[in-house]
Amino acid sequence: MSEEQTEVLVVGAGQAGVAMSEHLSQRGMSHVILERDRIAEKWRTGRWDSLVANGPAWHDRFPNLEFKETDPDGFASKDQIAEYMVDYAHMIDAPIRCGVEVVSVRKNMGRPGFRVETSAGVINAQYVVAATGPFQKPVIPSVVPKNVDVDQLHSSSYRNPEQLADGGVLVVGAGSSGAQIAEELHRSGREVYLAVGPHDRPPRSYRSRDFCWWLGVLNKWEETAPTAGAKHVTIAVSGANGGRTVDFRRLAHGGIRLLGRAESYENGVVHFARDLPENIARGDANYLSLLDEADEYIARNGLDLPEEPEARDFAPDPESMRDPLEELDLAASGVKTIVWATGFSVDYTWLDVNAFDENGRPKHQRGVSTEPGVYFLGLPWQSRRGSSFIWGVWHDAKYIADHIAIQRNYSMYKPAHTTWERSLEAQSESVSSIS
Repeated sequence: MSEEQTEVLVVGAGQAGVAMSEHLSQRGMSHVILERDRIAEKWRTGRWDSLVANGPAWHDRFPNLEFKETDPDGFASKDQIAEYMVDYAHMIDAPIRCGVEVVSVRKNMGRPGFRVETSAGVINAQYVVAATGPFQKPVIPSVVPKNVDVDQLHSSSYRNPEQLADGGVLVVGAGSSGAQIAEELHRSGREVYLAVGPHDRPPRSYRSRDFCWWLGVLNKWEETAPTAGAKHVTIAVSGANGGRTVDFRRLAHGGIRLLGRAESYENGVVHFARDLPENIARGDANYLSLLDEADEYIARNGLDLPEEPEARDFAPDPESMRDPLEELDLAASGVKTIVWATGFSVDYTWLDVNAFDENGRPKHQRGVSTEPGVYFLGLPWQSRRGSSFIWGVWHDAKYIADHIAIQRNYSMYKPAHTTWERSLEAQSESVSSIS
């Protein structure tokens, strides 16, 4: 049985895979994109019903196509983003094969390229791009045992309030997902507790400009790594309800009970760190520092943007910040569900190559892995802060396509004369000169 050949094989047809296809096609590289589900499947079925993009439509898109039915300053819904990716794939005629799962990728021995085993047969490829992104395996910390009499689910499995059992809800994690889910549950009439860890908290907008614009003009999207020595923290920002700054004090005064980081569980009680005031204060400092930089930029460039002094006004600290709750008795508080908005880990068990550290994380520089011929795309901070956004992955894909093109040129190189031929020519010239 013959095996298929392709120059580049791309695994995953989300935003990373679609962007990769455009740049490979522009360089005339034959390629195939394999997707085990549908195009942009994670946007369709891996998110809750009311999710919208965290960036406005004018910003959070690929350069060559605008959203059809979304105001440029509005926030596209998850389904609109999925359809956008389908439209883009059709526009560039991306060679995507849906319903095909990659089982394994191994380096060929004694010859270039990789053997890719799939649910539809074997493909041999010179280069492989893992465009599966960072949201592969939901992470639920081992704080509350699975056999506890309370429903536990990851935010990736949450869809809407009606899905959950009657009763209160503890949401653990207050980044974009946790903050939005907690507020939605509270609006539905639930008693909600929200565990808040370290976070960055940019303003949704300031002085008539979205925070995406501010990060752009202040060159913050181009930062290549988090501040030296800083721990990774989540970003609390939301496009929900037309887009507004995530304000934990507002949530608390509205009835959501704030808690510190969830630490342990014993006899029906969840214990929390007393770090809530510190976490909120650090988020405030991050927020205010961006306002300061924005004001300085406006003054330095003489921009006529409206003043917004009220942006620096904070509501009084709620009781949950003044006297943080250290423990929560789930039964006594009526909590029937815990939603873990605690992020994801990667899963590259299908990629059997020398490109990972001892913890299974990709070893790479800007997506170029330590295994020649293997590339990663769609990772946070892959090349810059903006890599996590739709437009950012498009630019990362361009860099990888350029790198593949350079490597292809190296592989096709053939010297005009071999060393042996040059030696014979030199000997011939030497004899001729003596004669």
